[in-house]
Amino acid sequence: MSFHIRPAQAQDIIHIMHIYNREIENGLATWNNISKSLEEYQQWFADLEKNNFPLFVAEEVATQRIAGYAEYSSFRNFNGYKHTVEHAVYIDPQFARQGLGKALLLTLIKHAQQQKIHVMIAAIDHENKGSIHLHEQLGFKHTGYMPQVGQKFGQWRDLVLMQLLLDRKIP
Repeated sequence: MSFHIRPAQAQDIIHIMHIYNREIENGLATWNNISKSLEEYQQWFADLEKNNFPLFVAEEVATQRIAGYAEYSSFRNFNGYKHTVEHAVYIDPQFARQGLGKALLLTLIKHAQQQKIHVMIAAIDHENKGSIHLHEQLGFKHTGYMPQVGQKFGQWRDLVLMQLLLDRKIP
């Protein structure tokens, strides 16, 4: 399979919604437990655009199916954090283990560097060893471990915080 990474378009939002809502129902990459509506996703997309934040999709070339997406936005809504962003990458399980997470994350990093972002933050469930390893490969450093700060599926979840200083070369 061959994939193309490109900026998301309005017609991609429904596919992004399905990927994220599936993760809400079945996975630990988000601790959200309430599915979102198409209208909520459309508003989210508009907010990202309004604030000049990126949203990229990985599209399977042969079928034009959206296989995953990645975005970043404000880390915290205080002026002092304006050069720090938090990112998210989600892959449709049917396309897992094909390097899409890495490709999307590298696209986000490059975009953030071009935008003069200083720090990129990752907040990862402690059991998501694949994501933690990927972030380590790309130079992210462990900067925090927060036990039992969230819940999913009736269990307390631990959060791993990692960050990348963007004014340096990526390995």
